[in-house]
Amino acid sequence: MGARVGRRFAGFRREWIPWAMAAGRAALGPLLIAGAACAWDPRALAGMVVTASLSDIFDGVLARRWGSDSPGVRLFDSMADTVFYLCAALALWLARPEVLRHNWRLLGAVLLLEAARFAFDFAKFGKASSYHSYLAKTWGLAMAVAVTAAFSTGRANPLLRLALGLGVLCNLEGLAMSAIVPIWRNDVKGLSAAWRIRTTDNSKRTPLERKAFASTPIVASMLRRRAARWQSTPAAENPSIEAREPLIKYPS
Repeated sequence: MGARVGRRFAGFRREWIPWAMAAGRAALGPLLIAGAACAWDPRALAGMVVTASLSDIFDGVLARRWGSDSPGVRLFDSMADTVFYLCAALALWLARPEVLRHNWRLLGAVLLLEAARFAFDFAKFGKASSYHSYLAKTWGLAMAVAVTAAFSTGRANPLLRLALGLGVLCNLEGLAMSAIVPIWRNDVKGLSAAWRIRTTDNSKRTPLERKAFASTPIVASMLRRRAARWQSTPAAENPSIEAREPLIKYPS
């Protein structure tokens, strides 16, 4: 009995480890800003970036291994990445401002596209996207290496320019995928995968996917307007209408 309870408790704790790793990565962001403002050793700042990068890699690995790789975990992981690298940009500005001055156009483009993508995702899905595409993974690795090098050397380097260029491409890909997919999905690996989701017949979707599709703000608004027009149609104009109650209850 005690062994069974112990195993259940151990499983419960394991399930929360990926959440804790992502939360720790987000918490490292403000600490990185504080370290840059207080002129900590550049090696310590670079070490924090490496630590955050390793947690980003292994939280997904552990979540998949333990069967806790849920959409919530993936979304929280994406939010933690965004928080950390926004903090890293501010920390880099405080510690190595000349590095960002050499790349301000690309940095501005990344921030602008990131904001546009968040606004579009919230308008369409009611929450941020979490695609974890191959391009996004490449961008994350390039950013980790470039920011680590920038803190360590204190000089502008081609790696940062390359990483910011990948950021522009990644955000454009994310915007395109959000425009293509009809429902919120996590772990969409590229544009071709997004197109396959779009072309999937609605009858082949799971009940949960059909409900998610009908619950997105834009689709829900469209369905409510369609239902209102249908109910307001006079019976004389449409004799086939026998009841005014729709067969489907659309989300409010």
